[in-house]
Amino acid sequence: MYIVSRPKPLSDDRNQALVEEDATSFPPGYLRFLRRFGAGTYRGWMNICLPDTEVLKPFAEYDLWEHDADSPIMQQQISQCVAIGTTVDGDFLAVHPQTAQLLWLPRHAERLKVLSLQAREQEDEGMYAMVLDEIYRQVYGSSQEGAVYYEPWSGSQSHLFLRLPPGQDQLSLPELAGMCRAAFPPDLSVENIYACHLFYRQLGGYVRFNYANKQEVAVMYEQDAQQSFAVMEQWLLSKGCETHLK
Repeated sequence: MYIVSRPKPLSDDRNQALVEEDATSFPPGYLRFLRRFGAGTYRGWMNICLPDTEVLKPFAEYDLWEHDADSPIMQQQISQCVAIGTTVDGDFLAVHPQTAQLLWLPRHAERLKVLSLQAREQEDEGMYAMVLDEIYRQVYGSSQEGAVYYEPWSGSQSHLFLRLPPGQDQLSLPELAGMCRAAFPPDLSVENIYACHLFYRQLGGYVRFNYANKQEVAVMYEQDAQQSFAVMEQWLLSKGCETHLK
């Protein structure tokens, strides 16, 4: 698994608090993963967060999902759930401690879903990545393609947004991404019809070409990588990009 930015392991106090919590209903490897890498975003899809007992409490008052005899929990029991992740689309991954169920609370569907994980004999910090891949298959009915990477929320990252303005004889964003890949061979590249991410360890981050937007280029970097960032910024500006406030 490629680690994008500097990991931010849990503090001793937070580690002790997790030890004191009843962790029997957490998915395999979840706590070990947090202790090793800290909170962050997995494969650009799932935000892995510390156990949160508060965020779902207000949802017990909303009629967002159907609750009948086949529902894993009743509406009022949503307030008992502990959120452990959210997708970039706003879905929640949570555990219900009283029933030891792992639940999927979808943003754009009417029914909660129980996730059943395969039993695993050995637990380590890498296992939770496999658990998340299994959850993705259950939820979406297919495997997530592409590289396996994790972006810890280091708290020490900066960013720059640029714009590649349209115009006659101007490069397209895919063309610019190809030139960047050739000029600065990345440590990891992830590309689809929506975006291209070029990851660089010397940046502690990546350059993102937003194909869907057709103009936006974003550079994410660690604050102590100023020299590498400056080189990348000047190269992008020399290819026609303009600084864009966001």
